Amino acid sequence: MKLWLVVAAVVIAVTSLLVSHYLVRDLQREERAKMEMWAQAMRALSEADENTDLSLVMAVIEENHTIPIVVLDVDGNIADYRNTDIPSSADTIAFLAAYGRRLQEAGNSIRIDFDDSDYYQLVCYDESTMLKRLTQWPYVQLGIVMIFVVVAIFALLSSKRAEQNKVWVGLSKETAHQLGTPISSLMAWVEVLKESYPDDDLIPEMEQDVRRLERIAERFSKIGSLPEPVDASMNEVLDHVIAYMDKRTSQKVRITGHYPTEPVIVRMNASLFEWVIENLCKNAVDAMEGGQGKIDLWLLEEGDTVAVEVVDTGKGIRSRDIKNVFRPGFTTKKRGWGLGLSLAKRIVEEYHKGHIYVKSSEVGRGTTFRIELKRS
Repeated sequence: MKLWLVVAAVVIAVTSLLVSHYLVRDLQREERAKMEMWAQAMRALSEADENTDLSLVMAVIEENHTIPIVVLDVDGNIADYRNTDIPSSADTIAFLAAYGRRLQEAGNSIRIDFDDSDYYQLVCYDESTMLKRLTQWPYVQLGIVMIFVVVAIFALLSSKRAEQNKVWVGLSKETAHQLGTPISSLMAWVEVLKESYPDDDLIPEMEQDVRRLERIAERFSKIGSLPEPVDASMNEVLDHVIAYMDKRTSQKVRITGHYPTEPVIVRMNASLFEWVIENLCKNAVDAMEGGQGKIDLWLLEEGDTVAVEVVDTGKGIRSRDIKNVFRPGFTTKKRGWGLGLSLAKRIVEEYHKGHIYVKSSEVGRGTTFRIELKRS
């Protein structure tokens, strides 16, 4: 569809340019013919005697109200001029002489020869205002067509993006709905197990995992709606992520937090923001491909901005892929839909009015993701 719009715009623009070109050329010929007739009228006026009827000659001369004219004699002096705008600060004679020479050099001049004399005059003429405007009109049309194409493509992309967003929102809410029933059942079975085996150390761990599933379902249910942010401690958010990831990550990977001892308060939805950090940490673990490595979570205060940097020692991102990492469907892993970073970007930028980007990445050395939020 976009290609057809571009092709149609090009065809319209080319057609407009061609039609305008032929129209301008015809008008130039017509104005040239008028000037030749005007020159002949000037010659007839100069050679007239007391018996010559000059009514027709004067009508031809006086009829021109649009075409600028400068008449030069054989010595380059100004013999006459018409329809010429002279700047108030300019010397009239010098301006007209220079103007006439430019028109002569451009080929816009007609020579008037007089009988039995070496004396002649040059009628130097310029294009009329209407012809100049018509010459510029195709480029105005071309600009209008290009603006139309840009607006049309932008509208199509926005429409497609809105449609995709509806699909993801619907999928997220349906996922949350489908998870609700089994999670409720698991919570009930955990309560039964706690009564039957009150001293079992594994049951609290199971309960934590069920609660975790409940939070995940809650997060998915909020996709598409604007969650209400509240003041929360970013330190606690990072602590929760580290505690969660430590229990579910190989001992070869060390996750460390670096942040001030005093709570850093940010207005946010803590549950969704935890998911963002978890997603970045999980991607970092996957990038280590089962080997040793470390993930550092840095909490930085920079004036009115609170920044979180997730630094890993994974395989890094190729430079040509950095601009695509937040695009829905893009992934370098063998499994996955490539939606994690896309959703993370949406949560940070749309829900928290922040900014998330790849600060640096080097293949074989690791990657640093940076999130910036306004301080509460």
